[in-house]
Amino acid sequence: MLKLRAGSTLLVVLVVVVMLSLGAYTFSELMIVEMEAANIYGRSLQSRELALSGIEQAAVYVGDRSEIDDWNSYHNPEQFQSINLVPGEISRTSGFFSVVAPVVTDSESQSIRFGLMNESGKLNLNILANEEVEEEYESEFDAELDIEVDDAVDRLMYIPNMTEDIAAAILDWIDEDDETRSFGAESDYYETLESSYSAKNGPLESLDELLLVRDITPELLYGEDTNRNGILDPNENDGESTLPIDNADGVLDPGWSAFFTVHSREINIRPDGSEKINVNATMLTELYDELEAELGPDEARFIVAYRTSGPVPTLSDLDSGDILGSTVGGGISEEEALNELAVGIAKAIFSEEGVTVTRAGLDLSAGGIYTINSIFDLIGSEVETEIDGTKTTLVSPWSADPAAMTADLPILHDILTTSKSQFIEGRIDLGQARLETLLGIPEMDEDLANSIVNSQMTGTNGAPSTEISQARQTTGWLVIEGLTTIEQMRKLAPHVNSGGDVFRAQSLGYYGKGGPATRVEAIIDGTFIPPRITYIRDLSNLGAGYPLSILQGSWEAWLGE
Repeated sequence: MLKLRAGSTLLVVLVVVVMLSLGAYTFSELMIVEMEAANIYGRSLQSRELALSGIEQAAVYVGDRSEIDDWNSYHNPEQFQSINLVPGEISRTSGFFSVVAPVVTDSESQSIRFGLMNESGKLNLNILANEEVEEEYESEFDAELDIEVDDAVDRLMYIPNMTEDIAAAILDWIDEDDETRSFGAESDYYETLESSYSAKNGPLESLDELLLVRDITPELLYGEDTNRNGILDPNENDGESTLPIDNADGVLDPGWSAFFTVHSREINIRPDGSEKINVNATMLTELYDELEAELGPDEARFIVAYRTSGPVPTLSDLDSGDILGSTVGGGISEEEALNELAVGIAKAIFSEEGVTVTRAGLDLSAGGIYTINSIFDLIGSEVETEIDGTKTTLVSPWSADPAAMTADLPILHDILTTSKSQFIEGRIDLGQARLETLLGIPEMDEDLANSIVNSQMTGTNGAPSTEISQARQTTGWLVIEGLTTIEQMRKLAPHVNSGGDVFRAQSLGYYGKGGPATRVEAIIDGTFIPPRITYIRDLSNLGAGYPLSILQGSWEAWLGE
């Protein structure tokens, strides 16, 4: 019995040891799993911070333009490709961010660049409603309208898959009134829906609001690009095999989000933050004095003479019936109407008191009769005026010769403006706009639009150019490079720019050998000093979007060169 009891005790001890060992093993396994989970969670958090660091880096870059000649937000690998913020002994522990954008001009939608997307490359929907308000205001003066009543709809009709019904419904949604236009929809329609609501009748705050507009679907707004990377992925080109359902035509349908924005605008101050000289200022004496101090007496006299006498029509102007500039009250904005009122008051005062105000032999007592629509009105034009009572023809100090324009235009655009507004909203960036957006610009023709797209910022090997943007600091490159004439440029100028100050950035935070990745998208408004991040969205649920090999490899290696 004693031996039996001893053997039983040994067996019990062995069972207890095994159970304790299994418990210890299970506990250690659980701790390892917990440690790995905590590690993955920590790396996920860190990848998010890496992505947000990319957004902050982009905002800092937008705000620092002290070296404007070297400033390049379009494709700048040094600033935006695989920036190592978390050094590690091995690649797996090294953390990076990249700021990535698609190359719009790539017909196969397979190219990327490391830089920002300028929101001015898209059509600002909120501006369309503002233009219609200006039309109504202008009609009160019985003036020839710059934009016809249906032109807002016409501009939308160039966008792929747009219909006249949807275009009218969009404009009804954002205009201030509750009057339904032809084919449109106002609150009386939306209030009949099962989940009723009213039309906003105000500016859009985000493009997602368009999903509330009659007949607009996510498929129309975002197209086939379900992961929002601007790249034609395999699942976006396989028909009905996998989602999304696409037409398998080898061409990415990016949806309307690639054509529309609600953010675009540009700051109307000098690079150093000081105010520009408004060439349409009411007080011509003050204008002359400012111009003389900044540019010189001949330049000041020509601009002020333009304001008082207007330009000499060219043969092209006479053939087309167009005259450079416009008289105050003809096609005017609200600001210009106030200017007209001030001029009238000044005339009355000078008439009563017999006061004559002169500068450089010019009689300025009548005020500014003509407005200057753009800086290009001053390039290569002539003015016939009286100087000291003698009729004189003044030739512009700024020639329309390409070499002269290359030197003069950056200086003029930095110093002069045609508006006292702090911001200019809605002008289209010629460097990044798609063809359909360009075609909707007033005074744009199809040949020129195609020429602009073919001249956009890609090098001879198809890679994004790091140099072209530096030669195109102003829209004058259209004339300098021979794409159009100075006469057509004067008509286009009020509607276009060479780059606005609001940017969209898509930033990825990731590690050197895989692991968690975070992708965020943000809007950076550079019209504020310092720039503001006005919108941010986490796109990680849509996937990383870009292979690690592309983010870390060079462009030439990716092309197989």
